[in-house]
Amino acid sequence: MKAFEEYLRAQEYASNTIASYLFAAKQLEQNATPITNQALLEHKEWLVSSFAPKTANNRIGAINVYLDFLHFDGIRLKGVRVQQKPFLNNVISNEEYELLREGLRNDGDWFWYFVVRFLACTGARVSELRRFEVRHIEEGKIDIVSKGQKLRRIYVPNKLQEEALEWCEAEHNKTGAIFRGNSPKALTARGISLGLKRAAERYGVNPDVVYPHSFRHLFAKNFIAKNPDIAFLADLMGHDSIETTRIYLRRTAAEQRAAVDEAIDW
Repeated sequence: MKAFEEYLRAQEYASNTIASYLFAAKQLEQNATPITNQALLEHKEWLVSSFAPKTANNRIGAINVYLDFLHFDGIRLKGVRVQQKPFLNNVISNEEYELLREGLRNDGDWFWYFVVRFLACTGARVSELRRFEVRHIEEGKIDIVSKGQKLRRIYVPNKLQEEALEWCEAEHNKTGAIFRGNSPKALTARGISLGLKRAAERYGVNPDVVYPHSFRHLFAKNFIAKNPDIAFLADLMGHDSIETTRIYLRRTAAEQRAAVDEAIDW
């Protein structure tokens, strides 16, 4: 496996990807020795029956890279189709968001109030939220360059911009990260996630729907309801394909149920 690891590093794979590929290759060697077409098919069947489709596909992709490295003169495995659910699941509702927002506001818990507000009003990922600095609030935007060198601009709506600048002034925060931990550095993604869970429990909101990415869903659903330009939303979300954005046209399972109950009166 050392040679395979060196091969992956030479191909400039990320560290996490290398670890994942090595695990998949070791798993294959344990379950399929010697490696034959039939052994590969049986291993794929085991993966599909043992893991979620996304995980199985990740392992299959890693195995194919390993087979290329070995110059294996046989088949390459095809991924399994991941069927999308026809509804969004575990997404915070507007009512739950408002309950959380107003509870934090009334208690003067401004740090978590603005964490919730920024997530819900900008569509930022938690990694992007951590990058917000005072200067970005002053400018009303932050420009982020993805790994593929694609520029994404995240806007800070006027009302949120005004509120946040007042907060920064009150906190005597004139420069640097907005959402700091116990140091000048931004709070970790894990710290943000745990803090949101605690806030949810405090105000009687289901913790299962309160996590950073849930607010990104809320942003997209609310935006598309007021502005049906899905191409524009795809740009705001940083999606490479509009197909990725189309999921936000769907309702949550609870919304679907409510619509059915309201419509069917026969």
